Amino acid sequence: MKNLITCLILLCTLLVSGGCRDSADLDANGIPHKLIVTLYGSDDPGALKGAIKPFQHYLEKKLGMPIEFIYTTDYTSVIEALRAKKTHIAYLSPFSYVLASQKHDITPIITTGEDGKQSMYHSTIFTNIRTGINSIADLKKRSKNITLCFADPASTSGHLIPRAYLTTIGLNPDKNVFKETIFAGNHVASVLAAASGKVDVGCAATEFGLEIAERKGLVKADQIKVLWQSKPIVGSPIVVRNDLNKELVKKIQNLYVNLAKDEPGIFLPYMKLLHSQPERYSYMTVQDSMYNGIRAIASGIKDLNVVK
Repeated sequence: MKNLITCLILLCTLLVSGGCRDSADLDANGIPHKLIVTLYGSDDPGALKGAIKPFQHYLEKKLGMPIEFIYTTDYTSVIEALRAKKTHIAYLSPFSYVLASQKHDITPIITTGEDGKQSMYHSTIFTNIRTGINSIADLKKRSKNITLCFADPASTSGHLIPRAYLTTIGLNPDKNVFKETIFAGNHVASVLAAASGKVDVGCAATEFGLEIAERKGLVKADQIKVLWQSKPIVGSPIVVRNDLNKELVKKIQNLYVNLAKDEPGIFLPYMKLLHSQPERYSYMTVQDSMYNGIRAIASGIKDLNVVK
């Protein structure tokens, strides 16, 4: 983890030097002049922005302040926005939250619930059926001739979890066991890279990679062969900076928790981008301790590199 944090600190310096804002964007009571929310733009940023816009207007009305949503192309940029105090709220993956919380200046307040319980998802390793790779045993035998694709460097299901699994079976991607290892940028891109033959094997979230690509008609189910799927992974958190006014944070948290019930017309279109049955989902509160399992996995991988 030391090398991991060193990489992130270095990247932070490069990204924010010459324009870094600090906590001066808050008044003496921790109230921002404009509330900034930063999130990863996913594989379809246009659709995401369209689904988020009504929620932005809803928050502005309820909170009585201007709000800006900023969309990034990767999780690392979201982490750096938090470190540089360029955002007040951020949508993170479990792994990117663990990375961002190293300085203990943020708190998770919201995650997604499914049927009244915290939602879970899965990581998967897959291949194009044309490769002839039919099992993990085949993958091990042919690894020297295989190009492997992860999603985003700070992704949990698209990088950390499959990397950890591969390492446990003797296929550490940093030990030149594969012909090449690349990052596609997001889950759907990883699926498309494998489906098109650009890479031999891909890694992504089952729910946010394979299933979305299939629902959109980008790939057919019979094009892809799943080689491995992880145990359930804890859901992604929405986090706030710790210097934000506590009463404001509580109000924001309550607006999220009650959104599915109070404003289904705002909530469901956003959830439909992610899930085939959006009516089963809602927002719920979350605690930092729920990500201790992710911390343990990350700390167990030496020289973990999240920089592309």
